[in-house]
Amino acid sequence: MAVMSPAKLLTRRQLWRRRGTKAAPYAFIAPFFVFFAAFGLFPLIYTGYVSLHRVRLQNPDDMSWVGLDNYTTLLQDEFFWNSLKNTFTIGVISTVPQLCLALGLAHLLNYRLRGRTFFRVAILLPYATSVAAATLVFAGLFGRDYGMLNWFLGQFGVDPIDWFNDKWPSQIAISTIVTWRWTGYNALIYLAAMQAIPYDRYESAMLDGAGRWQQFRHVTLPGLRPTIVFTIIVSTIGALQIFGEPLLLQGGTTGMNGGASRQYQTTGLYMYQSGWQYFSLGKAAAIAWLLFLLIVIVIGVNALIARQRLRYAAKYATSVTAASSTNASVRKG
Repeated sequence: MAVMSPAKLLTRRQLWRRRGTKAAPYAFIAPFFVFFAAFGLFPLIYTGYVSLHRVRLQNPDDMSWVGLDNYTTLLQDEFFWNSLKNTFTIGVISTVPQLCLALGLAHLLNYRLRGRTFFRVAILLPYATSVAAATLVFAGLFGRDYGMLNWFLGQFGVDPIDWFNDKWPSQIAISTIVTWRWTGYNALIYLAAMQAIPYDRYESAMLDGAGRWQQFRHVTLPGLRPTIVFTIIVSTIGALQIFGEPLLLQGGTTGMNGGASRQYQTTGLYMYQSGWQYFSLGKAAAIAWLLFLLIVIVIGVNALIARQRLRYAAKYATSVTAASSTNASVRKG
């Protein structure tokens, strides 16, 4: 029987150690990919498969192939285009004020205020509140006859506003709920990014005579640029998926319809109505896939814009460096 030499045995042990070291990172991230495949990738692929069939909720096992008929029907559906338009307008009037307010709050909390820890926790409370609770409270505030907001406006002679049945007031009401819930969350993200900006940049700006507004404009905002791009992308994706607030604003069939004249029915709400009220799972799956493709397009456009900005910044930095070196050589000459 051949006896393995210690040198060969040591070599084999080292080989197994190297294999274990290389395989360890993959073993640590493997659970994520397993969960992603089970709860992310498979539902996405299966939804795409269902969107190519005519499927009824009463009998989901009975599928008949229709190809792209569900998609062509949607592209000719006025309710679908109405939901896209409502999603866009609600997304804009909720995302823009939300991020601007979050940036302002983060800038204030970045200063040495008394009780700033309390305020940092307090601005996160709306995010911790459930969608149902927040929407029910705001529905009471926006009531036409007994709502506190109309009562307050009435003190200045403003006629009662129908926040539920008029198009723009109802969309503003929904956007207010979304803004209230997510402003604090984005403010903490901005605050963390602000605290990561080196303080010597502010000291250099102060030595140059820059005031607080100039420091914010020329030091804080450039340092926050990657974070701002991130929050814009995430907020845009969230705006495209708005569902709970419009559904619960009035509740019942009216809430599912997005109001009496569908004035605030979002795409997510129309998808839910198609699948669970009209029992058309194939159409609902097609809406889900079109919404997914729209989100991919939005992410791609944002990534392209961010890349162009980085290239422009790199070119600008290169030109500034070249100009500095040229000036230095001229002075020496």
